[in-house]
Amino acid sequence: MLKALLNKLGAPGAVAIPDESWDANLTALPFIARLDGDERARLRALVGRFLAEKEMSGADGLELTAAIQVNVAMQACLPILNLGLEWYQGWVGVIVYPSEFVVQRRIVDHDSVVHEFEDALAGEAWDGGPVLLSWDDAQAPSGDGYGTSVVIHEFTHKLDMLNGEPNGQPPFDARLHAGLSRRAWQAALEEAFERFNAELDLIEAEIPADLDPESADADRYFAALPLDPYAAQEEAEFFAVSSEAFFVAPARLRDAFPEWYALLARFFRQDPLAR
Repeated sequence: MLKALLNKLGAPGAVAIPDESWDANLTALPFIARLDGDERARLRALVGRFLAEKEMSGADGLELTAAIQVNVAMQACLPILNLGLEWYQGWVGVIVYPSEFVVQRRIVDHDSVVHEFEDALAGEAWDGGPVLLSWDDAQAPSGDGYGTSVVIHEFTHKLDMLNGEPNGQPPFDARLHAGLSRRAWQAALEEAFERFNAELDLIEAEIPADLDPESADADRYFAALPLDPYAAQEEAEFFAVSSEAFFVAPARLRDAFPEWYALLARFFRQDPLAR
């Protein structure tokens, strides 16, 4: 475990980040490499504290190397760079699988019929519990062109869960978010979410009836969307998906939803396009 590399000469309660792991992951994560020198230094310190506080473990035989831990922590800490580690309070576990993992689901429909099924996932955040990630997906953000990062996605859900069930409305801090209006946030979220769904409906209507919309052949129809189609699921997912894009491919998000982008910049206290 990387915690064995505690730097006794550094800040107490922080893990020493090996230079080779840090440098290699800056190359692998260009949206983090864009940070200026001061931001990178603060992020590195935050990553060290994150790794000291959280318990990261490998599952299904994954060897949890220092490089993997640093990669995950760098992406996880980016959204809270100007908020603080206390925004990830109330839980400690991060579980990393080699690839997609299966979760058993059990739901009861409106007719009280119980449905049990398996769900293959790239990531999931549990309220009060751990964050689960697929390493195959975590290490290759933005591979689909939308500006995606499963790590940022799931950790944004954790921020959303700080004030209850995830709904796309994380809590605001009076000191950090002075002047940020809850009413303006909700209005911008609803407007962007509804407009995105309307655009998705138009695209789906263009797909030929004999073409499976879930197939790779249908990807070209969805390529014009500013966000991954999964953002249309609900407002909580729209917040998480658009937060991924905010950090990884900000121009595409800003061009599609400028008001929403501006509010995200005020919430995260960062403006990736200004870099």
